Amino acid sequence: MLLFCGFGYWVQGFRCFPWLALNFHMAHNLNLYPSTLQLVQSSGNLPMVAKPLYGVLSDAFYISGAHRIPYVSIGVLLQVLSWGPLALIPFARESLPTLMACVLLSNFGASFTEVAKDALVAEYGQKHKINGLQSYVFMALAAGGILGNLIGGYFLLKASSRTMFLVFSILLSLQLAISVTTREESLGLPQPSNDCLARKSIPESIRKQLSDLVTAISEETISCPITWIVASIAMVPILSSSVFCYQTQCLHLDPSVIGMSRVISQLVLLSMTILYDRYWKNVPMRKLIGGVQILYASSLLLDLVLVRQINLKFGIPNEIFSLCFSGLAETLAQFKLLPFSVLLASLCPQGCEGSLTSFLASALCLSSIISGFLGVGLASLLRITSGDYSRLPVGILIQFLAALVPLGLMHYVPMTQAVSEKERKKGTTSKRTRRNRRVGKVAFSSIYVYRRERESETRSEEAR
Repeated sequence: MLLFCGFGYWVQGFRCFPWLALNFHMAHNLNLYPSTLQLVQSSGNLPMVAKPLYGVLSDAFYISGAHRIPYVSIGVLLQVLSWGPLALIPFARESLPTLMACVLLSNFGASFTEVAKDALVAEYGQKHKINGLQSYVFMALAAGGILGNLIGGYFLLKASSRTMFLVFSILLSLQLAISVTTREESLGLPQPSNDCLARKSIPESIRKQLSDLVTAISEETISCPITWIVASIAMVPILSSSVFCYQTQCLHLDPSVIGMSRVISQLVLLSMTILYDRYWKNVPMRKLIGGVQILYASSLLLDLVLVRQINLKFGIPNEIFSLCFSGLAETLAQFKLLPFSVLLASLCPQGCEGSLTSFLASALCLSSIISGFLGVGLASLLRITSGDYSRLPVGILIQFLAALVPLGLMHYVPMTQAVSEKERKKGTTSKRTRRNRRVGKVAFSSIYVYRRERESETRSEEAR
């Protein structure tokens, strides 16, 4: 489990390595406008919106008696088939339509692997009663991001983007070899019997998984946190591509500086994840998320400091300021997802791990796409182009104000971060408790009643 999922999430974090090369390739070799660059990046994430479908397939449809690892292998293979042509076929990386097709195929494959691994981690954590296993997932992602950004910036100074695509393709081939040679039963998870596999048809199994997913997300304890985290991302227009182009075209920052700034960001993310796992789990979730959201909104103003060159008035060079602060907002946005991932993993009904975790991932992806499109619209409205960044400070201020709006919706965020053992065992609540239940005061018991009902149904079917 450590080798399979640990290495898999590390590779997932290492995806920043070829993406850094791809961004520089599109900005400098293809000479794309900032809005076009961000449009390509946002549109490339569209395959990830369909993650609930992949999750339902993973939960309902077994391939050779397994329903997680085969999907990981399929996803990794699709990524090899996307980054390989970018490395070996010149036309694929020089033509924007072909390049876009490779990006879509890469993210399609990545979404398959992410759904299967997320479900595997949730299922493993529930079976072995390990709460907060997602913290270690974030650590592996951050470790991959640290190394990817660290060597990515220097690779761009010494080698071409084609070489970076080829290196990542080789790394994906290694991951494919590990996934193909790993058997699912070796991970210690319960395997279905042959009678259970043959009892239901594929359409019937998919319908049942969809019904279970709808039942799960209709619970207030699950729907309210998802609503808040999705809204907090979607309502902030992202101008990351405009800031990136400003840094490289106006400030003429080296690729090594951009890469090292992201290394520092990933180190901060890794440190925050460790602190969360050790200390911040006991902090009320509403208080923790509120503080992180305020820090995130404030960090957006750091781009304003750089654009206005305020840092030079204090004797701080652009390279040093970008190195330390340019990736802080993205780091806080990533860390904000961790408490919600832990919460929903603890609430996930048995047998619905892939469906619910993929639904969350899809909702987050859709919100980021909406945020990116809003950023494109805002840049076009303010007429921010590669030759004119005079209105970029206005866009950054609009970002800051939009990031403060979710603070008015904090009642959607529950107070507690995880389900206590006492609440798990209690099983039922009184009518008065259910009537007075509110977000943030929830006993979470209804989820576990629903879970036990599913388990009893499964046992009765096996007995028959």
